[in-house]
Amino acid sequence: MTLDTPELVWVALAILAAIIEVSVPHFGSIFVSVGAVLAAITAFLGYGVTAQVLVFVATIGVSLVLLRARLAKPLNARGIPSRTDTLLGREGIVTTELNPQLGGGRVIVAGEDWAARAKTSLPVGTKIRVVGADGIVLEVTQA
Repeated sequence: MTLDTPELVWVALAILAAIIEVSVPHFGSIFVSVGAVLAAITAFLGYGVTAQVLVFVATIGVSLVLLRARLAKPLNARGIPSRTDTLLGREGIVTTELNPQLGGGRVIVAGEDWAARAKTSLPVGTKIRVVGADGIVLEVTQA
């Protein structure tokens, strides 16, 4: 089988881009697929290659600018909360000195031992409050 008409070339490109989008969903190749379909329609209506390419490129550009952020937003949701999310605002106590220059401090929060860091040195026994987390390292301040 040969792709001897522009319409078939555009349809083949549309199908290939759709397969890529389903296989590796990055919300980008779907716009190529839509652009190729519109370029195929342009070719079917008898317009030349220049018009087909312009429709293809314009469709991809407009789609990316107007739709990509809206379509990708639900995919960037937080998902499963981290174990550290429930500790925000909780108080604890320093069990190994927190030193911003050396790092490596430890705290007990909610009955669990955590690696922690603070912007200021905090000695053993200091009461702390969890203000954030970087992975499984708690960011704390003096309570």
